[in-house]
Amino acid sequence: MRSGRPERAAWRDTLANVIDNSDTRAGRVFDVLLILAIVLSVLAVMLDSVGIYRARFGSVLRTLEWILTVLFTVEYVLRLIAARTVRRYAFSFFGLVDVLSILPAYVALLVPGAQFLLIIRVLRLLRIFRIFKLVRYISEASVLTLALRASLAKITVFLAVVLTMIVVIGTLMYVIEGPQYGFTSIPTSIYWAVVTLTTVGYGDIAPKTPVGKTLASVAMIMGYGIIAVPTGIVTVGLAQAQANRRSDRPCPRCGLERHETDARYCRRCGQALPGIQEPAATP
Repeated sequence: MRSGRPERAAWRDTLANVIDNSDTRAGRVFDVLLILAIVLSVLAVMLDSVGIYRARFGSVLRTLEWILTVLFTVEYVLRLIAARTVRRYAFSFFGLVDVLSILPAYVALLVPGAQFLLIIRVLRLLRIFRIFKLVRYISEASVLTLALRASLAKITVFLAVVLTMIVVIGTLMYVIEGPQYGFTSIPTSIYWAVVTLTTVGYGDIAPKTPVGKTLASVAMIMGYGIIAVPTGIVTVGLAQAQANRRSDRPCPRCGLERHETDARYCRRCGQALPGIQEPAATP
């Protein structure tokens, strides 16, 4: 029984096969050319930001950028046509990156300088994971995502405590030093506290009184602890996320459990794990 939806044209399937399938020759050629165009576009934007190159090759770089922008616009339209669900692609991660990579060029016609935002196109190089069969590494990114998600509550509480400390220290420094030593307002003093606690230390504002230097020393020492705490939180989260990825298949020889979900052999004795089919021997 046919549904009421119209059948998809064959040429759209062919177009989708070229654009989205890197297993075919045409798909690989398309993807490699796309990567080269993205790299060329990013280099053009970078060179255009250097005064000496902009003065000598500005017109060439702008012409090249517009040619690439038109090509990327055509590519985006073709992806919309080839997509089985236009809305799903348009609001997907790569769909949003694709449209953001061409939008600044047109915005620059109204807002000078916006063309430098075309550097967003470098995000499109993430397609290299699909092109060169590196998708397996994306699963490792999911472990990091799980770890960050599990640590979110702890990090939120930690940041709230740090922000409170920054406001208190900045206010104290404003009271101790005052405008005569560069701490002209509480926001300026809070800026100093942020720079000090993060161990950046620009040096544009510095305490001059003994009490102020003592408070600054305490803030500097606290800064090292502030850097270490979120690192420890995320590290514990990573360990837990990695442990959760392990399967419960015990080794039939040594009984070791908690192997990786894609493990074929026991990490202790090398015995083949149950549930894994041995690859057929090639003649």
